[in-house]
Amino acid sequence: MSTDALHRRVLPVMVVGAVILVLWYAAAIGLNAPGTIERVLAPQGAWTWTDLLRATLAMQRPVLPAPHQIAADLWSGLVDWPVDSPRSLWLHTGVTGEATLLGFAAGALLGMLLAAAIVHSRTLERALLPWVVASQTIPVLAVAPIVMVILGSLGFEGLMPKVVIATYLCFFPVTVAMVQGLRAPQRLELELMHTYAASRAHTFWMLRLPASLPFLFPALRVSMAAGLVGAIVAELPTGAQAGLGARLLTSSYYGNTVAIWSALVMASVLGLVLTGAITLLEKAVLRRMRPAPSRSGA
Repeated sequence: MSTDALHRRVLPVMVVGAVILVLWYAAAIGLNAPGTIERVLAPQGAWTWTDLLRATLAMQRPVLPAPHQIAADLWSGLVDWPVDSPRSLWLHTGVTGEATLLGFAAGALLGMLLAAAIVHSRTLERALLPWVVASQTIPVLAVAPIVMVILGSLGFEGLMPKVVIATYLCFFPVTVAMVQGLRAPQRLELELMHTYAASRAHTFWMLRLPASLPFLFPALRVSMAAGLVGAIVAELPTGAQAGLGARLLTSSYYGNTVAIWSALVMASVLGLVLTGAITLLEKAVLRRMRPAPSRSGA
């Protein structure tokens, strides 16, 4: 990457990041200053604005933590504790990531199978598609406790309820995008396959499925992010001992706002890593499917 290209890509991101940091610090000082005066500094005491600023940015349990407080808590959670410690962010991130990946895999597979069935059968389309759409009209916060109760009565606890809820959020984007992608081939292309006496299976694998990939991968990124939200939400009402949702819940009980924000930042990092992996997979698949350039003079 050239220096000019690097400047064009990196400089805008750094400028926006600097603006966000300045606004964040200003908001943290504005929101935390009244509590600092009340709890840390004497309301009628002889303190200066410098004392107020220093005490506000180092306040315990602030309303809005400053960025350097969140960074310090993140660093502590990553390096100061063994991986199997309840205070380790690696442990919580791994537990949530496992549920997210399993739910994503199940949801993506279910979405692809539903899309293939819907594309090949008008009866199934009329029977299934309205239910697929209706299933997403119920908020996951309302569905999660119901799923917990039902699976708990059947003896499924721990990982399984989180996977089911993540699957519930993952399959819908994949189904909708895959249906659109499988129907992307033009009538002329389908008739050309018919002239070659291609079966429906051949048409699916050689024409419909490749045409659906540009629709599929963006849907997979959306599904991964939705699955992460589902896994975190599923950890909230279960009293889970580990997971980013469990850390959020525990931190809220004790009013530890710094730990809440560090868990949120870790969840966003996990989401970026997982969706980034799908982007890399997309590039690899599309590069492999791209026809090789013909040799000159061949």
